[in-house]
Amino acid sequence: MMISGLGPHGERAAPPERVTLLPDDRAAAKAAGWRIAVVLHTLESDWARQQLSGMVGIFGDCGAAVIDVVDCAFSPELQVAELDRLVTLRPDAIISLPVANEQVAAAHRRVSEAGIKLVLLDNAPTGLLPGKDYIALVSADNFGLGKIAAEGLSPHIPNDAEVGILGFGADFFATNQREIAFTKWLQLNRPDIKPRVRRFARIEEAASTADVLFSDHPGLGGLFVVWDTPALAAAVRLTERKAIFPMATVDLGEAAAIALARGDTLCCIAAQQPLLQGIAAAQTVVLCLLGRPVPAWIALPGIVVTRGNVVETFQAVWRQPAPREVLRLLGLS
Repeated sequence: MMISGLGPHGERAAPPERVTLLPDDRAAAKAAGWRIAVVLHTLESDWARQQLSGMVGIFGDCGAAVIDVVDCAFSPELQVAELDRLVTLRPDAIISLPVANEQVAAAHRRVSEAGIKLVLLDNAPTGLLPGKDYIALVSADNFGLGKIAAEGLSPHIPNDAEVGILGFGADFFATNQREIAFTKWLQLNRPDIKPRVRRFARIEEAASTADVLFSDHPGLGGLFVVWDTPALAAAVRLTERKAIFPMATVDLGEAAAIALARGDTLCCIAAQQPLLQGIAAAQTVVLCLLGRPVPAWIALPGIVVTRGNVVETFQAVWRQPAPREVLRLLGLS
């Protein structure tokens, strides 16, 4: 599948196959006995747990110890403090998902200045450059995810309708790209649709922000939410209002898969591949610690998920059976 977006500095994407490990690479890594730390935006999502699973598995195969896993709870201040603490522990590498841009840039730069290899997930803080301040960025094709969501939602939207966009208020590369791509696709393919945008600053504010959006635009014909957790919070508010209209989002978490199978509101999901992304990030770390060159931006394509293919896509993404409730709703159990 093609990657439609560009990296944060205009880079063309390299596929994850570019960081494949050979048997000799794994043997050399085992002999080195590296120590690795992981700093994530949250540990509370299916996406984060699968990312971590992919990373830890590769590090285990390569004899590298994961010495710390940090849950930043979406807090820039906490991330800065934790990165500074980890620098004192002197791991060989840190994988970090920056939760903001300018606020966490200096702390990430201090990691590299300390001689610790830094691989980023999904976001590159303001002013940080690959090859200088970090080794590589590993992410989904977030621009492509926004396009998938727009294309999947469009057939369900009547002509000349308003469509809500519930975005993330932080300056965050991944969600910015999804929102930009969604809007651009509508401009090119459905110029009759009028986008109405509201953004939540924190995940806890997603539901109340959705309420404001629904109140300001009671005639919405559809909704796009930049990832599944706030999308499900918005869906609850819709139910409370006894309003139903089609929604699209990003990420195939368990609850989102159930909502898609239920078929009352959620009609399309643009799925990331977090397990494979975690594997790619860990392999990137191993190669850079071995002194091998790695691409500046490694990206994985999104996957179109509908009610008709949710079971097989869930299995492909998560490498486990679809939730029993999904099977029940689809009449498969």
